Amino acid sequence: MTVPRTRRRSLKQRLAEGDSLRGVLLRLPSETLVEMAGVAGLDYVVIDCEHGPADTALLQQHIMAAEAHGIDVLVRVGTAEPTLALRCLDLGAAGLIHPHVDGAEDARRAVAASHYPPWGERGFATYSRSGRFGTVPAAEHVAASRQTLVVPMIETQRACAAADEIAGTEGVDAVLVGPADLAADCGFPAPEAVNGLIRQAHRAIVENGRTVMTIVPHLEAARAAEEAGARLIVFNMAQVLMDTFGALARPSRP
Repeated sequence: MTVPRTRRRSLKQRLAEGDSLRGVLLRLPSETLVEMAGVAGLDYVVIDCEHGPADTALLQQHIMAAEAHGIDVLVRVGTAEPTLALRCLDLGAAGLIHPHVDGAEDARRAVAASHYPPWGERGFATYSRSGRFGTVPAAEHVAASRQTLVVPMIETQRACAAADEIAGTEGVDAVLVGPADLAADCGFPAPEAVNGLIRQAHRAIVENGRTVMTIVPHLEAARAAEEAGARLIVFNMAQVLMDTFGALARPSRP
């Protein structure tokens, strides 16, 4: 989280105040889409450095574009990648999404990688971009860093069974269930089997007072997710764009 030049509520503050937020999942490079998301009035973008290139030079450009349009950036890092997590936060990411969290120990490692001591183990520096290149006092930099949003991902049957302890881990703000990896872990069963596990995990998340984050393919799914209680909605832009392009490519019929 970058020390703000002007007062602007963080994603964490907005969630604490009861807001529901919408964002888009993007893979590098997509700087123009970041700008378009900000112009459109979305709340945040998720830059995917797990399935996209983990290029921190490109990531910095994307974060700068987002900040210019008043939109926050969450970064999905790889599995157990504290070094990448550190760099993303130093560049000014508002939070991190940690994939493949299977239990409380994984969740604690995710929190540790996301925060400075005593909350975590992130290496301290004010001279990074998030500290405005050393121009803010250490105490102010630490205060801003505590607004970092920490989001573990549940993506296996084992993780679904441990959803209560994952969501209950101190320092976890929201939890995202990854439906694609969960379906793969289950051997691609009928959709209702996976949906049942997702509902089970969502109940545990809510019961622990955490925010449900969910990935959706279109507006109708977003509305259904919000009605079910999710307050962090992420549109999968790859699917949105491909569905749109596919519709445009189909010949019209009289």
